[in-house]
Amino acid sequence: MDAKILISVEQLYRYYGHHLAVEAINFELAQGDVLGFLGPNGAGKSTTMQMISGNLAPSAGRILINDIDLLDAPKRAKAEIGYLPEQPPVYRDLTVDEYLYYCAKLHRVSKGRRSQAVTRAKHRCGLAEVSKRLIGNLSKGFQQRVGIAQAILHNPAVVILDEPTVGLDPNQIRDIRALIRELGESHGIILSTHILPEVQATCSRVQIIHQGRLVFSESMQELEQRLTSHVLLLETREQLHDLELEKLAGITKVERLSDTRARLHFEDNNPADAVAACVARQGWGLIELSPDRQTLEQVFVDLTCSDTSETHRETA
Repeated sequence: MDAKILISVEQLYRYYGHHLAVEAINFELAQGDVLGFLGPNGAGKSTTMQMISGNLAPSAGRILINDIDLLDAPKRAKAEIGYLPEQPPVYRDLTVDEYLYYCAKLHRVSKGRRSQAVTRAKHRCGLAEVSKRLIGNLSKGFQQRVGIAQAILHNPAVVILDEPTVGLDPNQIRDIRALIRELGESHGIILSTHILPEVQATCSRVQIIHQGRLVFSESMQELEQRLTSHVLLLETREQLHDLELEKLAGITKVERLSDTRARLHFEDNNPADAVAACVARQGWGLIELSPDRQTLEQVFVDLTCSDTSETHRETA
């Protein structure tokens, strides 16, 4: 059974005067998805996030939140969204409980369900032990947890998190990542971040926006396949001879880096065993033979640093 579609974005445009900030954005977010939404400064990422959260009207296009049209029924659609901005909207002079009960009222949680909703959010975000403490006396990591708790109080279908781990220490980052993955099991999550390892550690899908257009949209599994390149990095003690390597089955190109280093491009079958045997046979002395993997950072740079880079407009 296919997962329920929680966000559907169709042909989204946004103009600021004559400037086209967002152009023909299309994608879907399903229940169980944790979507990493990436883009350089000025790419249109914040504008897109503001439109999806209902804080900015699109110039054209359609946004459905849990099958509710955001433009036709904004209050109903926004009730299906939980949002954590980069700076958590917490009141430092309130206790955790006081703040969450206040947020429950803002989210229009009924009086009879309010206590249960607050208790559930505190449990999911690991806040039970600090519920009576002033928010201003909590660490930044716990303040971030409070911010996430207010975003999920009303059990929204979609949770939008903007840079949720900025300024946290490594242990706090690990805890917040685990919380996001747990939330992703029952909600649809959009994670906006500049921290690329965050995406690989947390997300199930990746989208990159550049100059207002989606230039990359793939599942993490598809991305991993892309990052596993068909290239071997070879280093030897003695000088290499290209002709001997080019004779090997499957090798399509020998890219010389120095007298003793080369990148070996190959087709489907990894020729590592044949390369190692060739090096031993020629007496070159093997130092390194390893896959030359791409990184998400390299993909991001390739897609966003060149105005002439090929544009991949894919609909998720």
